[in-house]
Amino acid sequence: MDTRTQIAEPSPPDPAPPAVPDEPQAVRETLEDYTLRFAPRSYRRWTPMVVATTALGGIAYMADFSIGAGIAMAHGTGNALVAITVAAALIFITGFPLAYYAARYNIDLDLITRGSGFGYYGSVLTGVIFASFTVIFFALEGAIMAQGLKLGFGLPLWLGYAVSTLMVIPLVIYGMKALSKLQVWTTPIWLLLMVGPLVYLVATDPGTVDSFLAYAGTDGEGSLNTASVLLGAGVCLSLIAQIGEQIDYLRFMPPKTEANKRSWWTAMVMAGPGWVVLGAIKQAIGVFLAVYILSEVGPAAATEPIQQFRGAFDAMMPSWLVVPLAVVLVVISQIKINVTNAYSGSLAWTNSFTRVTKHYPGRMIFVLVNLAFALILMEADMFSFLNSILGFYSNCAIAWVVTVATDIGVNKYLLKLSPHAPEFRRGMLYAVNPVGVTAFTAASGLSIAMYFHAFGDTVQPYSPVAAVVIAFVLTPVMAIVTRGRYYLRRSDDGIPVPLLDAEGNPSADTYDCHVCRQTFERPDLAACPAHDAMVCSLCLSTDKAGDHVLPAAPPVPLSGT
Repeated sequence: MDTRTQIAEPSPPDPAPPAVPDEPQAVRETLEDYTLRFAPRSYRRWTPMVVATTALGGIAYMADFSIGAGIAMAHGTGNALVAITVAAALIFITGFPLAYYAARYNIDLDLITRGSGFGYYGSVLTGVIFASFTVIFFALEGAIMAQGLKLGFGLPLWLGYAVSTLMVIPLVIYGMKALSKLQVWTTPIWLLLMVGPLVYLVATDPGTVDSFLAYAGTDGEGSLNTASVLLGAGVCLSLIAQIGEQIDYLRFMPPKTEANKRSWWTAMVMAGPGWVVLGAIKQAIGVFLAVYILSEVGPAAATEPIQQFRGAFDAMMPSWLVVPLAVVLVVISQIKINVTNAYSGSLAWTNSFTRVTKHYPGRMIFVLVNLAFALILMEADMFSFLNSILGFYSNCAIAWVVTVATDIGVNKYLLKLSPHAPEFRRGMLYAVNPVGVTAFTAASGLSIAMYFHAFGDTVQPYSPVAAVVIAFVLTPVMAIVTRGRYYLRRSDDGIPVPLLDAEGNPSADTYDCHVCRQTFERPDLAACPAHDAMVCSLCLSTDKAGDHVLPAAPPVPLSGT
């Protein structure tokens, strides 16, 4: 569920002069908010705390309530709360190095992945995984909205799915500057409608807390059980890819200096791995509300957020107001999330497609592709087998995030076999780096096989653990075996000015790209071998002939970089 929104501050001046008539379409579209490329210092005008506040304000998705409730219905409150805590801890630990790297070097998770073990084309694998993340959670949020439309207006679910999908198209066309206004104005209403009922129920009926804690699940057992905890944690861990969307904020962090380092670190932790604290709280609230309404609606409907909040509102306000307010909450949440889900998913598909084909077809084509996939999932009634989808998907997401986090934390900073400085440009990286690709493929493949009982029922619940362990172990092992030789295709990009300034921040020096004739900051360019000029990263990506791509050069030892 993408929470990507533009920072809620006055827009800075245009980052580049108006496009010339024959400027490539990729350049025109990506200058809006530097999608698919490095975010320059000239654009990052916001304070660290503004970035953090805006990022956390965007986490409005309803899926957490359903996820927490689903785990509790199957395994009981105790197992659900432990599973939520275990998953949150792992998400925080793996999210920390990714968040730091994004905030420090101002690049998104796809660009980080390229230089952190996967290679220029190898990260296409993870780009598809991230795009799938947005599809799955768009479908989940759309299904939740359709449930609200059915309760409030009597729309059949199939029509509600179509409405929840089609309504985001006009909103997502205009990109992040338009979406930011929607997020800012709807967040106060959303917070009031979400938090108010919970506070009221706990204050007026403390017995609801006892019922919540004592719930044993539909099987009536409910005692703490390792298998139940791990199965529940596996579902929660499907959200591990959310760090990619938090990074979409963190790439706009200002340079870290002595003057701002305290607020910089605080904001990075809050807006990066800190998102999972709020996510875990919402999952626990989902358990609470599901137990509260269970006797009235039954275990199947208790996982539906519209039913959860209808029951909560019913206890605190006139009956004529209950359904309208519940529908308003669900619709606001769905719109807030799914316009940006569609946007982010379109970028992920576009990024992968552009690298593979060296052609930029336009983002709107992949907006429609993303929405079509999501609608198919909704019409197939994915909500009824939600936990199975998330449990399967989490193995892929875990393998990816743990591999990249390990490459940053271990291979870069401990073993020093992976270059510290960020690298994502074509020509500078090998097409495929066996370090990350091997670790990811082995971790995801074996854990998925475990999930589908290939090694027996006993080890099936341990598939998320297998994904974590295999990725964590194989990533440094592969770096040692390959001696780090497949990270950099060349170490010199042909520009004499250092990539980083004296404080370790990306250089703010600017150069013109001789292909698109736009001005970019130092980290987004490389020298052109055919001309005495520079080429930006997007023009390198769309260079079909490879005329502007630097040739390979003998590698240099990475130890000590």
